[in-house]
Amino acid sequence: MNNFYKNYKGIIWLLTGIICGSIAGLVLGKKVEVLKPIGDIFLNLLFTAVIPLVFFAISSAIAGLEAGKKLGKVMGVMCAVFLGTVLVSACLTMVAVWLFPIHEQLTSAPLTEEMSKQPVSEQITQLFTTGEFYQLLSRRSMLAMIIFSVIIGFAALRSGKKGAAFTRFLLGGNEVFKQVFIIIMKLGPLGLGAYFAYQVGVFGPQLFGAYARSLGLYYGVGAFYYVFGFSAYALIAGGVKGFKKFWPNNIIPSATAVGTCSSIATIPANMDAAKKIGIPTVIANVTIPLGATLHKDGSSISSIIKMAVVFALFGKSFNSADVIILALGMTVLVSLVEGGIPNGGYVGELLFIAAYGFPPEALPPAMIIGTLVDPMATLLNATGDNVAAMMIARFTEGKDWMEAGTQEKIAS
Repeated sequence: MNNFYKNYKGIIWLLTGIICGSIAGLVLGKKVEVLKPIGDIFLNLLFTAVIPLVFFAISSAIAGLEAGKKLGKVMGVMCAVFLGTVLVSACLTMVAVWLFPIHEQLTSAPLTEEMSKQPVSEQITQLFTTGEFYQLLSRRSMLAMIIFSVIIGFAALRSGKKGAAFTRFLLGGNEVFKQVFIIIMKLGPLGLGAYFAYQVGVFGPQLFGAYARSLGLYYGVGAFYYVFGFSAYALIAGGVKGFKKFWPNNIIPSATAVGTCSSIATIPANMDAAKKIGIPTVIANVTIPLGATLHKDGSSISSIIKMAVVFALFGKSFNSADVIILALGMTVLVSLVEGGIPNGGYVGELLFIAAYGFPPEALPPAMIIGTLVDPMATLLNATGDNVAAMMIARFTEGKDWMEAGTQEKIAS
């Protein structure tokens, strides 16, 4: 029981704050608007911390890379597999959103900021770049900051020993801002509780039906993808033998993922499962640790559902071609941004909200959904690394990768 509370205390406290806020909103009605500044303070703290957090997390990760003999080929195939599975899960979720629309239970929220309306070419330019350095420090330039962070990381890596001091600065900054974000998120139950009280009090209890519908859709799509999606990947990687190898060895990683609610904590169980499946060590050692950071099929599913909810709340269509293309791009970026950052899902939410030009009021609903789907998301994120490693082995080692991995296991 103590371990359960330790692993889930963040979610428990957030849910407690949401429940208390909901009760306050139902009881007090529009009088609860007095609590809105508390939610605004919490959001402002998030907005100010997110830019340096993303910069240090990405640049330090790249600056600390070390090359290996087979790393180039494995990394190339790994990126393709990770990208492919994230897009498959995102497209599957879009189909589910169209078949089971969320907007029927949602009402539009009032705007406090004017939403941006610009030509697509200008939106793309502003999404990827800024005209001045100081503009990188705005949450509206999140993607531009990510690209700049990648460039800084590679520059530090290329600098070698001459840039060692700067690399240490990046690593140190990453650790410091992880703690900053953790400290801010301790206010999450209070901040989200206050915002949820405001939403319920002002917009009415129909919000409960909207969130319930969204959660039902997520868990339904997640369960389908976990069973049928992972089975398909295992069959692609190793045929019937791969299927039979994957599922028995995926039980412990699945239990670990749900029990700890952490992809990082599931790495040891995944590494052990990879060895039993027969995945070559060089592939498992690269794919599984990086997968825990970069490979987020569960987050991909939640990203699409969050976008659909936010679009519905603000009375916007979620079925035009430009919206769908940008949504898929944002989903891939959300999967990357979440890795290695405490509460990284919230950073991803800030990213897509900024990209579409939504006001700050769009963040709390997305955060609430992200919190409630976290156990299933972790299950998909963590255990998806094993089946991804199987496909990477298939595409780098050939059809006989399981035999080679088994012989390696015996030799060791």
